[in-house]
Amino acid sequence: MRHRNEALLVVIDGKGGGLGAALISRIRERLPVPCAVRLVALGTNSSATTAMLRAGADDAATGENAIVHMSASADLIIGPLAIVASGSMLGEISARMAQAVAESPAPKLLVPTERCGIMVAGVTPGPQRLLLDEVAERVAVWLGGQATGEP
Repeated sequence: MRHRNEALLVVIDGKGGGLGAALISRIRERLPVPCAVRLVALGTNSSATTAMLRAGADDAATGENAIVHMSASADLIIGPLAIVASGSMLGEISARMAQAVAESPAPKLLVPTERCGIMVAGVTPGPQRLLLDEVAERVAVWLGGQATGEP
């Protein structure tokens, strides 16, 4: 159950859930205790969901309907860039999932990966751990802005 002043952060991942698990772990490390944040893992399959739940998510769900439903109420969506591309992750991202994420009013914090087939100009290839650290830091900054009423 979500509390009134609690921020809902949704992490979406597929395949084995390694990227999502690493994101959740890094975000957890940077969250102050106590913190009014609900961190929900959404996997395209049960392996991804389990990995993210083990990494420290508060709750988790699996499948297309969960991703479509939760994207509509999320305050922040986090995951690989592939979650906005229908057919990505070897077909695990359906058109409904990609559309729900893309059309969600929530800001999206997406990690570009070389394996999703989408190249982003201005992004220099480098160690993925640096990108994951940057995501966790951006989440902390975003939460700080939420606490002060800033966007």
